[in-house]
Amino acid sequence: MRQDNQLLVLTHLSQLLNFITGCGGLIVPLILWVTQKDKVYQMDAQGKSIVNFQLSILIYSLVCIPLIFLLGLGFILLILIGIISLVVPIINAIKASNGETPTYPLSLNIIS
Repeated sequence: MRQDNQLLVLTHLSQLLNFITGCGGLIVPLILWVTQKDKVYQMDAQGKSIVNFQLSILIYSLVCIPLIFLLGLGFILLILIGIISLVVPIINAIKASNGETPTYPLSLNIIS
């Protein structure tokens, strides 16, 4: 296994594709994780964290949609989810470039 912090940083930052394509932030990290998890040190753990975070964001967003119509609170929650999904990958990319272990808050453990 090789140490490749640049690929880990790229994997974390690839989540931001959601803001450009709408779904690339889940697909690209998933592909990078599946193809590189046995070749790059820490890719397996960080890739699982990224995919779990993206799936959690998707679930939270889907739950907020009915809340928009029922309570009006869903719109505020969607804005908060958007801010979290923008800021957290950037912070974790910086952590990964420094060799630290990134953490994703509010992430459901879907893939263990």
